[in-house]
Amino acid sequence: MIEGVVNARNEAEITLSVHGPTGRAREVGAVIDTGYSDRLMLPPNIVTDLELPFMGTVHAFLADGSEVTFGTYRVTVLWDGQPIDVEAYESNTTPLVGMALLRGYNLNIDVVNAGRVTIQALQ
Repeated sequence: MIEGVVNARNEAEITLSVHGPTGRAREVGAVIDTGYSDRLMLPPNIVTDLELPFMGTVHAFLADGSEVTFGTYRVTVLWDGQPIDVEAYESNTTPLVGMALLRGYNLNIDVVNAGRVTIQALQ
């Protein structure tokens, strides 16, 4: 099970361990974004610090209808105790966990200040 907390901005936040190909790792606070359909979004400083390998670019549409281009990078994430390789988008934002990373899991959020966030594998 993965646990987190609702922060002062009413965001469900968890801590992720992200690893680059050279063995460098960082613990990052990531906000769960149920409106983000992909796996993971990381800011440029983490992409650079971990020396993540560039995979290419993708075009996507934001909630406001605007089209943007994201660089994509390969990263290893410790997810529910297991390392998994995922493609992360790079953006000048807080790290985000999207719905594709949550696939196969149950998400529970107690939406109060410092409320409990749990992510548990479906049986």
